[in-house]
Amino acid sequence: MIMPRGQQLLLPVNPLFIVTTVLIGLAINMLPLGRIVWLPDMLMVLLAFWSLNQPQRIGLGIAFVLGLIMDVDRASLLGQHALAYTLLVYITGWMSRRLLWFSSPVQALHLLPLFALAHGIQVLLRVATGGIFPGLEFLLAPVFETLLWPLVSVALLAPQRRAPDSDENRPL
Repeated sequence: MIMPRGQQLLLPVNPLFIVTTVLIGLAINMLPLGRIVWLPDMLMVLLAFWSLNQPQRIGLGIAFVLGLIMDVDRASLLGQHALAYTLLVYITGWMSRRLLWFSSPVQALHLLPLFALAHGIQVLLRVATGGIFPGLEFLLAPVFETLLWPLVSVALLAPQRRAPDSDENRPL
C-alpha cells in the first residue's frame, strides 16, 4: 500500500498500550456522574479508534464483552451497549482501509453518523423496552465524541510516531 504524501510511517503499537487505554476508557465511563445523556462515551471513542487503526487487535468479541460490562454497570437492558459497541466496531473495521487515508478531522466527520447510530440504537432499545425517552440532548453526545476524535487520535498515535533510535544520521 502506498502511503499518502506527508504521512509519517508509524511504529508498531504495543498491545499493552491498547489494553491500558481501553481500561482507562472503561473506568471513565464507570465514573458515578449520574445519568447525563449528553456526556461522550469514551469507551465508544476508544473502541472506534482502535478498531480503525488496529482492526486485527480490537474485534467484535472485545466490543461485545465491554458492552456487557457497561450494561451491568449502567443497570440497563442486557445487550444494549453490547449491540451498539459491536455494530460500531464492525462498521469501523469495515471502513478502516478507506478512512485511514483521511486526516483526523475528516475521519471524525465520517464517524459522526456511526456515533449517532450507536447512541440511537441504545435509546431505541431503551424506549422499546418501556424506558423513558431521554430527550433530544442525547444527540449532543455524538457531536462531543466527534469533537474529541482529533484529540484522541493525536494522543494515541503519539507513542507510535517517535523515532526508533535517536540517531541524527537516520531521520525517520
